[in-house]
Amino acid sequence: MNPVVLAVCLMLILSLVRVHVVFSLIISAFVGGLVANIPAETILAAFPPDKVAGVTEPDTILKLKYLVKVFEEGIAAGTATALSYAVLGAFAVAISYSGLSQAMANVIVKRAAHGSGSYLKWLLIIALLAMSIMSQNLVPIHIAFIPLIIPPLLTVMNRLNLDRRMLACVVTFGLVCTYMFVPYGFGDIFLNKILLGNISKFGMDVSGVNIYQAMAIPALGMVAGLATAIFYSYRKPRHYENLPVEGAAEQIPIKPGNIIIAIIAVTVAFLAQKYTGSLILAGLLGFAIFMVARVIHWQQADTVFNSGIRMMSMIAFIMIAANGFAAVMKATGGIDPLVQDSVAFFGNSKALVSLAMLVVGLLVTMGIGSSFSTLPIIAAIYVPICVHMGFSPLATVAIIGTAGALGDAGSPASDSTLGPTMGFNADGQHNHIRDSVIPTFLHYNVPLLLAGWLAAMVL
Repeated sequence: MNPVVLAVCLMLILSLVRVHVVFSLIISAFVGGLVANIPAETILAAFPPDKVAGVTEPDTILKLKYLVKVFEEGIAAGTATALSYAVLGAFAVAISYSGLSQAMANVIVKRAAHGSGSYLKWLLIIALLAMSIMSQNLVPIHIAFIPLIIPPLLTVMNRLNLDRRMLACVVTFGLVCTYMFVPYGFGDIFLNKILLGNISKFGMDVSGVNIYQAMAIPALGMVAGLATAIFYSYRKPRHYENLPVEGAAEQIPIKPGNIIIAIIAVTVAFLAQKYTGSLILAGLLGFAIFMVARVIHWQQADTVFNSGIRMMSMIAFIMIAANGFAAVMKATGGIDPLVQDSVAFFGNSKALVSLAMLVVGLLVTMGIGSSFSTLPIIAAIYVPICVHMGFSPLATVAIIGTAGALGDAGSPASDSTLGPTMGFNADGQHNHIRDSVIPTFLHYNVPLLLAGWLAAMVL
């Protein structure tokens, strides 16, 4: 069996039976590497001559040492992206400490408390959509805004008989489509650092690719899913009881001076990222402004920074392990035979090849729960296939970007579904699987799959 196929299947199985994703990636990488027929000279060349003197056929221990070496080199390649994620997490917590996100939440809550009818319904939908979109770039706090805004609004939503499944689709759209299409904040990590970075690493020149052009059709697929959820699937009223609400975030005192500093910090961070291309520098500059202005005191700096790192550390560790996994898969030599076998199976049909790649991407992301971690894994396999089949760089970016994003909406282990459930289930009336996972899976993965396939055909 092809070692790459074996490793990916094993990783999916382990993830689905709830083995931690990091362990699943590590175990699968080494199993795939051990069963691979790696040339002896390749293994021996990785060690100093004095360490392998007289060895002509590496044993299992030496082969394992080689795989560890390759895995560690792959990990090193992913540390910059993981550090970007950690720094952005620290900046997100600093924004929360300033009261900016609390102030935005208070405006929405106050307006909702005194409104009624159709106006209020659309105010809530637009406000949740706007906050979800901004949480990925302009005010990069990820899902941290959800416990600030949604629990206090549940009684208002109940009064309007709004279907929370529709609102969960609204929030998930903002969380996923934004990073998939807008290359700032978390989108910079996903699109520039991981997507374009891995495609370049595995042999395709994408220096001239316009990311908006490449991802426009997949993004429109998600827009179609959002419109379907709002105007068709969940447009009818749904009754909820007014039960006690738990899990609302702690209220932070609002100080006008702190809000001004926060706006300055967010602006500086946004401009720094735009003109330097460094998310690490942008996050550090924003954090430094909070400290210099004493919004965050020196004594609090460690606590705030560590809180941000903890918030993002899981995804960062998964991304690091995924880079190690991809490096081992490349070293097994199983990618080229997989490409050849795939082409032989599908013939010269770009339509079938692209559809198969998108479906596999959906399965991998559903198992891992993170689009950011899926890309390094699938890029190692997909780039050679795309090159062999003659896909353009634009089409390749669209295929791999869509394959990575597929499954984020609809995965039980994804922040994009866990976040909405955390907010809408604050009174115990929103089931994670039935009300978040299944609705977002149906409304986003199906149109995204079709749109990604269309992009592969026309770009």
